[in-house]
Amino acid sequence: MAEAVYILCALTSVACAVLLLRAYRRTGTRLLLWSGLCFVGMAVSNVLLFVDLVLLPTTIDLFMPRLVATLASASVLLYGLIWDAS
Repeated sequence: MAEAVYILCALTSVACAVLLLRAYRRTGTRLLLWSGLCFVGMAVSNVLLFVDLVLLPTTIDLFMPRLVATLASASVLLYGLIWDAS
């Protein structure tokens, strides 16, 4: 059951990223770009979570790459909120 939740989270992040980036292409609002890029990073983090906990053996740990992907995506959104939203 956990595997299905990991996949659904990744698919939801990808769907949000696609919708936000499509809206950015249509309107040109920069905050949509930063939000879309944040969701791309969250999708990468969710895919890494699935790979780490389901596909790879327990001897290989992808905790740090998952953490870096999540931090990078949150940082992109934070940058957009602080510097580009004004």
